[in-house]
Order: sequence, then C-alpha cells, then structure tokens
Amino acid sequence: MVIETRRERPVELETLDLTINVGPQHPATHGVFRMVLTVDGEVVVDCEPYIGYMHRGAEKLCENNDYRQIIGYHDRTEYLSQFSAEHGYVLAVEKLAGLEAPERAEYIRVICAEFQRIHSHFMFMGAFGTDIGIFGTAFTYAFRERENIRDLFEEISGDNMMWSYFRVGGLAWEVPDDFEQHCRWLLKQVRRGIQDVDGLMSINEIFLTRTEGIGAVTGERAIAWGMSGPMLRASGVRHDIRRAQPYSLYDRFEFDVPTGKNGDVFDRYMVRLLEMEESCRIIEQALDQLPADGPIIADKLPRTMRPAPGEVYQPVESARGEYGVYIVSKGQGTPWRHKIRSASFSNVMALREMVRDTYVADAIVILGSTDIVLCEVDR
Repeated sequence: MVIETRRERPVELETLDLTINVGPQHPATHGVFRMVLTVDGEVVVDCEPYIGYMHRGAEKLCENNDYRQIIGYHDRTEYLSQFSAEHGYVLAVEKLAGLEAPERAEYIRVICAEFQRIHSHFMFMGAFGTDIGIFGTAFTYAFRERENIRDLFEEISGDNMMWSYFRVGGLAWEVPDDFEQHCRWLLKQVRRGIQDVDGLMSINEIFLTRTEGIGAVTGERAIAWGMSGPMLRASGVRHDIRRAQPYSLYDRFEFDVPTGKNGDVFDRYMVRLLEMEESCRIIEQALDQLPADGPIIADKLPRTMRPAPGEVYQPVESARGEYGVYIVSKGQGTPWRHKIRSASFSNVMALREMVRDTYVADAIVILGSTDIVLCEVDR
C-alpha cells in the first residue's frame, strides 16, 4: 500500500512593512531618543531618528550669562567628556580675549582631558557589552576603572559629576599634592582594565559575529555625513584634531592615531580600545614634562570678561569626535552668539544609512556603536 502525502508548494505571499518604535524610553537608546524602524520581517527597510527630547536651549542660555558662568553649561552638554567640553570653551574665550593660560595649567588640562577620554571609552565598553546582551563581565571590568578615574576627578574638582574645574585663563585651584603619584598609579590600573576588556571581547566568537561587517560605512560616506572621532577613523580616515589642528600642548606629544579598515561596528570598538592606550602615552609624557611649580591662572584677569568684538571657532577632540565652540563677541559681558558643534549629532544622523538592510537586533548594536550623548545632540 502506498500512502501519498500532499507536497507543499511554495507560495508567494504579499507582506506588509511594519513600524517598530524603539524609545524614547528604552535602555538600548542610551537616553531619551526615538528610533522608528520600518521592517520587512526581521530586516530593517528604513530608519527615522527622532531627536529633541533633551532640548533645553543651552546655546541661548549661554548667550544670557557672562563668560565665566558658561563653563557649567558645557559640563552639562557633554556629560561624559566634561573636561574636553570645558577645554574647548576656555580655549575659545582665551583666543577671543587674547589670554594665555600658564604652562602648568595647560599640562594639567591635557592630563584631565585624556583621562576623561579613557573614562568615556570605558563607559562605552561596558554599555556596549550589555547592548550585545552577553557581556555583563565587561561592564564590571570597564566600570571598575571608570570609578577609579572618577575618584581622581572628584579629588581634583570636589564634584562627582560636573567638574567645572577649568577656568578662562587657567584652572580654578591647584591640584592635590599627590596628583602625579595618583595619576601614575591610575595609569597602571587603566592598562590592566584595557587588557581585561580586550581579552574578554576582542577575540570572542559571539562578539565577532555580532560586530564584524555590521553597519559598515565607507570613508567617503563618513565624510559626507560629517562624522568625526572614532566613527570617522573606524572608516579609515586618519583625522584627529589633536594632530590635524594641534591645540593646547598636543604638538609636544608623540602618539598614534588608530584607524580601522572596514568602518563596521567592530572597527569602532577597536579604535576606541586602541585610543585608550594612546591617551595613556600622552598622559605619561605630560606628567614627565609637567613643571614642578608655577601659577595655574593667568595674572590680571578682568573682573568682568568683555572680549573685543570678533568671532572665534575652537574645535577639540572629545571622546566622540569634534566638539567645536563658536563665539561671536560684540564687546559686551555676554556672547552675542554662542554655538556648539557636537560630534554626536552628525554621527547619529547617519543612523538611517547604517541600519538599512540589517536585522532589527543589529540595529541596536549599531546604535550602541555610535556612543551618542543625547544632551550633546539636543542641547
């Protein structure tokens, strides 16, 4: 007896694209950010980023405060690279007003800014591991070193979040007596943390599967989108403002500019990992060259800053890329125009191109690889 079974024939079905809202309250968005995904099954057809949930009118607030009060607004705009944001602002005002910070103060600024870069990249490593979903241990390693760095910042500034330590013309006050010893001890801890994260993630098969070839952007497209920082360098473009337009004392230090080849999620991770070691090199050189004593604030600063009429743009290399400060002065006690160029804004606007034709799960990983700060995006 032969039993015949019905043979299934392939049937072409018409499918409808679905819309998925990710955010604005979602742990994967790293802040109040909304991403509307149009999907065909598991494949992302389109992505529409929505921003503005953190808009507070920071630039206009800066235009209604005097030049010394504005420093705190930059802390709150880039709250993971506060020292870099402060550095860009005070350098802009000093250039506009014809001031120059003492050499010792400038060395301390560089040391703080580079430790802040390491601090931010460790924050990325920990959060990125949780975005992928399996690297809770990486979070522990990264945040262990992050807390060590925050201890140094708290010791210097007296605050545990918004440092407000840089001043127009120098620094607010002298660093503690054990500053150099603390920094050298911290460098050893940081290098230990880099090795721990590297050993856990860089050669892990699951990590490589989730990151290699995902969300790739060519160098030409990265430039067209206005990307900067690790996002741009991961696409093979060797551009770092510390090298291209040296500011502060960066022309005195030897360091490499890590770049990627494929512009994918893995290269963005690896560029940040390598950058932490380069920051350690810069800090070591700065500590070796740091004058033993000397003033930390310029002499004869006016009680009220009234820079001569003019305009200035000062970019610095923050952990996320080019953080630029544009100021227009009309000789008054407040800026006539104050504009912030944020790296996160340009990086996140390229999200539509990066996530198209990827899986929904990969879209979360790609978003995490941009390392955005929403206060910097929305201002």
